[in-house]
Amino acid sequence: MADCWGRQSWPGQGWMASERLYNQSMDLPDLQHVLRSECGLEPGWLVVVGVSGGPDSLCLLDILRRLGYPLVVAHFDHQLRPDSGQEAARVGLLAEKHGLPFVVGSLDVASFAREQKLSIEEAARTARYRFLFETARQQSAQAVAVAHTADDQVETVLMHLLRGAGLSGLKGMPYRSMMPGWDKDVPLVRPLLGTWRTEVLGYCQERRLEPVNDPSNSDVTFFRNRLRHELIPYLGQYNPQVKETVWRMAQVLAADQAVLEEVTRQAWSSCLSGQGAGYVMLALSKLRGMSLGLQRGVIRLAIACLRPHLRDIDFAAVERAIGWIGQPPHTGQADLVSGLRLYFENETLFVMEAGACLEEDAWPLIRGEIAGTLGASGELSLENGWAIKCEVVDFGGWERLSSLKGNPYHAWLDSAALTLPLQVRTSRPGERFEPLGMNGHSLKLSDFFINEGLSRRARPGWPLVCSGEQVAWVAGYRPAHPFRVQEATKGVLHLHLYKQ
Repeated sequence: MADCWGRQSWPGQGWMASERLYNQSMDLPDLQHVLRSECGLEPGWLVVVGVSGGPDSLCLLDILRRLGYPLVVAHFDHQLRPDSGQEAARVGLLAEKHGLPFVVGSLDVASFAREQKLSIEEAARTARYRFLFETARQQSAQAVAVAHTADDQVETVLMHLLRGAGLSGLKGMPYRSMMPGWDKDVPLVRPLLGTWRTEVLGYCQERRLEPVNDPSNSDVTFFRNRLRHELIPYLGQYNPQVKETVWRMAQVLAADQAVLEEVTRQAWSSCLSGQGAGYVMLALSKLRGMSLGLQRGVIRLAIACLRPHLRDIDFAAVERAIGWIGQPPHTGQADLVSGLRLYFENETLFVMEAGACLEEDAWPLIRGEIAGTLGASGELSLENGWAIKCEVVDFGGWERLSSLKGNPYHAWLDSAALTLPLQVRTSRPGERFEPLGMNGHSLKLSDFFINEGLSRRARPGWPLVCSGEQVAWVAGYRPAHPFRVQEATKGVLHLHLYKQ
């Protein structure tokens, strides 16, 4: 069943490793069950398998081949070592030996990391998965298979723990996951997540596989390697079964997280009011009514929708967002994380990319300062398909005028009080307005917009109909007090704002 982040969860995750914690042999029927039940792979349908040449990936390749899955062998050269090309050649020869298609990709990962301001580890991961999923799409494969083991799972959980992750990080990696940042249709599968590295090495020896020794796996300048070679052995002094303990904990938390994700899905659906290219819209009133945990979950999901590649969502950023939901910043907007911003508009929260173009079709708009002029009779087109029409009409008596009030898209003004032609323009800094109904008292136009609940984004381009330097009508809202129709009025100018 797909979860609200697009990932896939499957029943029974992890049963195999917990049953074989001390058994160093591998059983093909067990692995066939994992491939079908946990990874969701269909026999006879192509799988792209990532093969580095190390023991884990050679083991996975051999198992998939022996179980009859049609395969494409995919190797990615990170160009981090002078002899990396030789590894690619060795994997190619292995694929040729078994009559399997071979695809190789390469990139100067060190340069890529500098350009993208990423760590070497993150840059390598990004480049490798980009290549693997591109290959899967080209080959119409059912999945990308990689050789993460139970040891990798333990290391991943510890990495997330040290970085301050919540349940979503502490549950570790699933056997099967959808990764919309790479591909929305092709899953990533990890058939060896229930298999310990000692089992893999035993399998390679038994099958006389000849893995490549990657010296970078011993380089403790890499965070994961420090965990593997320093932290985990140290923790083993306190608990000799620390890896098995962490592995089991991840399975328990995965089940707990599944429950939380189901509730978060429902919360997300209830407060999502819209979305578009580069933004999502959340109903603030509903969001504020949720528990703190659900608020965090919804914010994280909004970030994940816009930044699917972002692996670790900063806890501090989420907490800042929660604080702003309770008390929005006076500017109405704030930076969030990874180039995303929060924008508050009335009772809507936008989580958006900095340059996202939000929908503006719902309101009239002027590009620039002045749209044009209107005489006693005429029509002026605005942006977004709106127009203002002007005409002189017979007064028809006070009773008739009273019956026409209440529609904000129409305005009736005393033609004798107006200076024609009328100018249709946008507001000016500090400009004031005398709204009808305030007995001649004025207020800043910006305050009028706020009082009326006009969207902050709409204010700079909102059309004003002006007589000389005075605002005679805020289109779609109220006319100005000095130009109101009175009992003594003889001529009436009718203005109509409408969608063409």
